[in-house]
Amino acid sequence: MTEPWPWPPELDAVIAAPRHHTLIFENEQVRVLDTRIPVGDTVPVHTHRWPAVYNTVRFSHFIRRDGEGKILFDSRKLTNPLPPAAWLDCLPPHSVENVGDVEIHLISFELKD
Repeated sequence: MTEPWPWPPELDAVIAAPRHHTLIFENEQVRVLDTRIPVGDTVPVHTHRWPAVYNTVRFSHFIRRDGEGKILFDSRKLTNPLPPAAWLDCLPPHSVENVGDVEIHLISFELKD
């Protein structure tokens, strides 16, 4: 049995950060989001309820922080580049700051329960 999602629906990426996340397709099995983060922008705290494949259309360095602002990941510290596609499990409350020099552009394919 799957545990209930512990965060409120208001934190869903499309609701909490609509300027950065655009819903481009959804059905009972999948939800596809177009995510764009301009240079210097920080996406408001939000969640991703379902695990997803993230396809990087345009990469820029970024910092992911938890809901309290603690750094979880800083891409500038990587020794190898990120792959063009990656699997990420559900993401609890977090924000993303574009600290690079181009807009971040991702397409995510969230696989619903």
